Amino acid sequence: MSNFWNGVLPAITTPFTADGKVDHDFLAKHVTMMLDAGCSGIVPLGSLGETATLTFVEKKEILVTVVKTVGKRGGVVPGVAAISTDEGVAFAKMAAEVGCSGLMVLPPYVYSSDWREMKAHMSAVISATNLPCMLYNNPIAYKTDFLPAQMAEVAAEHANLVAVKESSADVRRIAAIKSLLGTRLHILVGVDDMIVEGIAAGATGWVAGLVNAYPRESVVLFEMARAGKWKEVEPLYHWFLPLLRLDVVVKFVQLIKLTQEHVGMGSARVRAPRMVLAGAELAEAEAIIKHAIATKPVFPD
Repeated sequence: MSNFWNGVLPAITTPFTADGKVDHDFLAKHVTMMLDAGCSGIVPLGSLGETATLTFVEKKEILVTVVKTVGKRGGVVPGVAAISTDEGVAFAKMAAEVGCSGLMVLPPYVYSSDWREMKAHMSAVISATNLPCMLYNNPIAYKTDFLPAQMAEVAAEHANLVAVKESSADVRRIAAIKSLLGTRLHILVGVDDMIVEGIAAGATGWVAGLVNAYPRESVVLFEMARAGKWKEVEPLYHWFLPLLRLDVVVKFVQLIKLTQEHVGMGSARVRAPRMVLAGAELAEAEAIIKHAIATKPVFPD
């Protein structure tokens, strides 16, 4: 599917067994549920997938499972997150070898510097394969802000840079990117609680988080927004927003996995240094989740 960018791509969580290993059986089941709900592809090994806690071997095994499960039903676009450029290049080559459809390229973990260094890192990873690549801009989490002019610079030098996941949480960025690049890049919203505004501004896709717990609801919300059904989408968005806001806080991994557990779509297990929520934090999160479950509107098929 060459058009998988124009849809809902779940940034999937990584499921763990009780003894802390990757649960490949549930991973395959979960991916299938996402695709059955109408998602256009899968984004494994992003921040939501706890990629920094996984070994290179585990990452490869996860990609093999996801690629095999997805087959020809959509795209598989893993996050390329690495401390060193060499590590990022090695991962990109491995992802191509196991059959991934594209790459979501992040700036290097830990070290955030100037544009000269960031451009060199991104260019090295993007050049490592012929796979179509999506630049991931998340200055809130990674302290590196790829400005629209810088995106245009990289796009001019790399034909296989085809998309950007825009997670600055500034809806004006979408218009700024479009004014410089037109339709050169697919623009995907990367923060859940800006999806309707992002689509209205011209985004073409959504790398989503709460989709892990509510896949069909996420797809319906996206499709209604894309169709310009603003009046119809408002009550659905109003219901969904408290959950979508769980995607934009520090403990978003724990919160989304907790939501999955409550709706029967997974387990709340996380890998250290993360710990499952407890005390007042857990009570507050469960109040939001249980209210959403009790008040969920009827979504069209």
